[in-house]
Amino acid sequence: MRGPRWSFGLLLLCGILVLGLSVVAAVSAGAVSVPAETVFGILANKIAPGFVEADWSAGREAIVWEIRFPRALLAGFVGAGLALVGAVLQSVTRNPLADPHLLGISSGGAAGAILALLHTGLFLGLLTVPLMAFAGALLATLVVLGVTHFASATSADKLVLAGVAVSFIVMSFANILIFLGDHRATHTVVFWMLGGLGLAQWDHLVFPLAILALTAPYLLVRAGDLNAMTIGDETASTLGIPVARFRLTVFVVGALITGVMVAFSGIIGFVGLMIPHIARFLVGGSYSRVLPVSLILGATFLIWADILARTLMAPEDMPIGIVTGMIGGLFFIFLLRSRAGGGR
Repeated sequence: MRGPRWSFGLLLLCGILVLGLSVVAAVSAGAVSVPAETVFGILANKIAPGFVEADWSAGREAIVWEIRFPRALLAGFVGAGLALVGAVLQSVTRNPLADPHLLGISSGGAAGAILALLHTGLFLGLLTVPLMAFAGALLATLVVLGVTHFASATSADKLVLAGVAVSFIVMSFANILIFLGDHRATHTVVFWMLGGLGLAQWDHLVFPLAILALTAPYLLVRAGDLNAMTIGDETASTLGIPVARFRLTVFVVGALITGVMVAFSGIIGFVGLMIPHIARFLVGGSYSRVLPVSLILGATFLIWADILARTLMAPEDMPIGIVTGMIGGLFFIFLLRSRAGGGR
């Protein structure tokens, strides 16, 4: 037993190290390149003023601290959150294609955020958009569950189909909200719907960080229950798990995470679908390992996707959803090919 535990611990340590280096790379890269030593110097001066002699310009410090650091951290939080939600949804639905986007949760969050941005206004201050996004995501989740109950679609495959149908309906509603909204703000919302992290600010980071801090430990504690759910409802019931209540709880937690992430990043697809597969390939199927690895991989992946989005067409800022969609689509074509080859 010591070998696998050591290898898993080593994998986590390497993952955290790569994640930290990815943040540094994200802060360094851009239309204006900043050397890594300057990044470390600015960070050290912010933590302990005067610790390092400031030999950089005020403009470069503003780029690093006010723009790129919060953007890199937001990318990490969003990537970790979406990967976590995808992993737990794939467990409770027993469907490897389940993710926040396919089940309509992301679409519901987007509709709630658009309603706040274009129609209701920020009547609760900074909390308005994340709360409205969560409400939209939760409503979409409840609608999916209601549709499955109405159509007697109890299988995991039919649950995903119901989610896709609800996603199309909710996005149609979101498009109506955009059409009826202020056309001067429409271009901003459309870019936001394609996924973007350009609005990241230090004040905003507290919301995704707080949500991850509250929900990730709960899901990690329930890793054993998630393992049982992957086997089947009957097996989980014999182990004393209240299957229906636990599945609903996971959906609500997933809606909460997704709603908050969507509120600050827009709709970013394929992260929750792809990352858990890579995590299971690396560490096996136990959710006590899949969940922490998914968190690290999701954060690292989205940070690098954002680097590509900022540099491929520099100085233009490409929507990050385009990058994740391209990579995710190619990944699943390869996955289908590898599974087809294995089935011969």
